[in-house]
Amino acid sequence: MTKQANTNGPVIDVIRNRWSPRSYSSRQITPADMNTILEAASWAPSASNEQPWEYYYAFNGTEGFQKLHDGLVPFNQTWAKNAAVLVAAVARKNFAANGNSNNWAQHDLGMANATLFLQASAMDIHAHGMGGFDSHIISLALDLGEDKELVCMIALGYLDEADKLAEPYRTRELAPRERKPLADFAKQI
Repeated sequence: MTKQANTNGPVIDVIRNRWSPRSYSSRQITPADMNTILEAASWAPSASNEQPWEYYYAFNGTEGFQKLHDGLVPFNQTWAKNAAVLVAAVARKNFAANGNSNNWAQHDLGMANATLFLQASAMDIHAHGMGGFDSHIISLALDLGEDKELVCMIALGYLDEADKLAEPYRTRELAPRERKPLADFAKQI
């Protein structure tokens, strides 16, 4: 099932086809494909080319996967347990060259995440970003220092049938994709 966006303009297919499902099949992502997805993220733009992102990832069935899964809120644990890979997306708060605060680190990580999502989508792998996690639990599990911030979690995997999900996830999986109209967020000045 592809939930192609009904756009008002000629948006490229990789964007129109990208969405965030919760139903994942048991098909695993290969290490080579994971490397391709991460390579794409590495090419995102960043302030002063700092590339202030770090990705901690684990394949389903591993101890690392369980550590990341344990840090998700129960709502996300329910469905993310079936993802092929869980990823912790981390921003380094300070510039490497001088130690000054990098006020753009989260933005730059977001750019890398968007690139990661689009590459995954082009490979028929679906990504679902999550804000529902316990930062303390995951930061401890990853031994993140004070200079690193866990910004979001990402589930990656191949799509499965919505019917395998319990409610309210099933209904959300089948609902049409919607976005705010451009006039709500774009203002010509």
